[in-house]
Amino acid sequence: MEFIGAGLAIMGAAIGAGYGDSQVVAQALESMARQPEMSGQLRSTMLLGVAFVEAVPILGIVIALIMIL
Repeated sequence: MEFIGAGLAIMGAAIGAGYGDSQVVAQALESMARQPEMSGQLRSTMLLGVAFVEAVPILGIVIALIMIL
């Protein structure tokens, strides 16, 4: 049962991160299309947002490992 719970934790984190990443990138691209002169600042802000969203699956893996051990 621990393995099933760990798999569900990782799966939920991966799905959430994929959705979050897609929303961050979609909104950044839409903003770049509306104001091309801001693309440099928007790109760096987008990468920072993606980095924060990617922290979630890492925490999910840590929780899954704690559940297994």
